[in-house]
Amino acid sequence: MPKLPRKAVFPVGGFGTRFLPATKSVPKEMLPVVDKPLIQYAVEEARSAGIEHFIFVTGRGKSAIEDHFDIAFELQEMLGARGNTAEIDTVNGWLPRAGEVSYTRQPEALGLGHAVWCARHLVGDEPFVVVLPDDLIRAERPCLGQMLEAHVEVGGNMVAVMDVAPEHTARYGVVDPGRQEGRLIEVRGLVEKPDPAVAPSNYAVIGRYVLMPEVFEHLERHERGAGGEIQITDALARTIGVVPFHGYLFEGERFDCGDRVGYLEANIRFALDRPDMRAEVAPFIAAIAETL
Repeated sequence: MPKLPRKAVFPVGGFGTRFLPATKSVPKEMLPVVDKPLIQYAVEEARSAGIEHFIFVTGRGKSAIEDHFDIAFELQEMLGARGNTAEIDTVNGWLPRAGEVSYTRQPEALGLGHAVWCARHLVGDEPFVVVLPDDLIRAERPCLGQMLEAHVEVGGNMVAVMDVAPEHTARYGVVDPGRQEGRLIEVRGLVEKPDPAVAPSNYAVIGRYVLMPEVFEHLERHERGAGGEIQITDALARTIGVVPFHGYLFEGERFDCGDRVGYLEANIRFALDRPDMRAEVAPFIAAIAETL
């Protein structure tokens, strides 16, 4: 039986330029969906899948992320003095325990593959997962949990995939698919941001990865791919034939929160999911729809 990953890498060093001016001083990963920052959703998903060590690859201006994963003593003291015990649990109840969080820096923005490579010494020689907080997935069973359940059966590298419109393949890494069994798709190749005319399929890779440590050997080359960046998809393509490689067609709804429209859609959808908000939000949305 394959060894289950216990470490997760969160690449959070990007500038978030599509959300300027908001992200001039606030990390994009700290933007809230309703009342919880994107990075917290990502960590909670990883923890629910059995992850025990959370590794953040940060950059300049990301200290707010570190603060979010620490105890705010002044806030806790104030809430305690007011008897707001429920709020204290909301703020602290989800936090990883001491020693479960590590940070490393990505000194230059050279691509996702480079960010993952920066975490190599913290990951070591064991399987691990990569979670991109920009991809927020609404699912009855968390996406990463679905993938690790399938990973027990097949091992090797695994990427989350979704079926996208043909005209959108140029936005993603795209799988060249082989045999499909249920939600598992054999990966015969990967192409980063292909033109729709030459894309091998409509199966796009989104921000959940289960990776074997062999990928670091290929990332070590620092070879540039699409956009002049070090692409994780290029390194994964080189492992084909060495370790098993599958795409997992996950159950759930993905929101691209690195995009302004996707971010707004996520806030609306998650607000409607909240019992304490739906009764007020739903009529407001319906009233707007009538004016369109």
